[in-house]
Amino acid sequence: MVLVFLLGLLAGTGGLLYWRWGSQARGGGSRVERVAVAPGATLATVGEALQERGIVRSALLFGLLGRGTTLKPGVYDVSPSETPRRLLRRMADGDVATVRVTFPEGFTVQKIARRLKDRGIIGDETAFLRLVTTKGDTLRASFVPPRNLEGYLFPDTYRFPIGFTEKQVAQEMLSLFDRIVAKGRSEDLSRSRRSLSEIVTIASLIEREAETEGDRPRIAGVIYNRLARNQRLEIDATVQYARGQHKARLLYRDLEVDSPYNTYRNAGLPPGAICCPGIASIDAALHPKTSPYLYYVAGPDGRSHLFARTFAEHKQNIATARRPRS
Repeated sequence: MVLVFLLGLLAGTGGLLYWRWGSQARGGGSRVERVAVAPGATLATVGEALQERGIVRSALLFGLLGRGTTLKPGVYDVSPSETPRRLLRRMADGDVATVRVTFPEGFTVQKIARRLKDRGIIGDETAFLRLVTTKGDTLRASFVPPRNLEGYLFPDTYRFPIGFTEKQVAQEMLSLFDRIVAKGRSEDLSRSRRSLSEIVTIASLIEREAETEGDRPRIAGVIYNRLARNQRLEIDATVQYARGQHKARLLYRDLEVDSPYNTYRNAGLPPGAICCPGIASIDAALHPKTSPYLYYVAGPDGRSHLFARTFAEHKQNIATARRPRS
């Protein structure tokens, strides 16, 4: 009887020690491994993968500790310095590995696609471009998205989970635009008496033309003044977009490019945005500065602009801008 008791005591003590041993972090410094949890993966399968990679001490105890836990699929960055309980909590919360990427104001969808590919977030740049230029209306928003999402992928810093699809990436960027612009500026949009598409297009022109914050609403005012007079906008940035590649200095023959985006040849707004504008340019399009100006040119500093009411004044400003600096 005593022997049975002692054996039971030893077994219980051994089990407790094993439990404590298996519940601790395995250790191993700052080493990080990347582990994928497939949809429907069991605790046993994940535990075995973690044990094989040297992340946890016991797959069996990992499964026992996680009883009743549902793991969310995804790719996780894990370390042997984490306890099994912490790993389980992170996988239950969906704390997946992400890639941080920033898209500056004024990026085109083509530049966005290239950066996504370069950062390894998407595998097929062409598929992403096809989606955001021809199938944008398949994405979700509080408004009906256009087929071409140029202008609607909001410039910001994102953290995209590893394994995100092209559609998930585009949806996240469109959803941020929806929240900040379509919903966040809904009253301003209504007061502007212009469609969301027109505001986005005007904002994209401002984004590509303005270099300083003070110039944004003033350039917006010039655009509205010209539209009111049915005067061609003659904005160089639209020619650059129509050409498909940037040129340091446009020549007169460049202004003849045959494209509906060329505002030197076509009156009114181009058929869509020429880049993805930031919120400052969108606010300028919503709140243009009232003025008599119809012309502007980059000043001697190459950043701020000189504004004019007449073409004669505009020519004087051009001469001033081109005058050699002493």
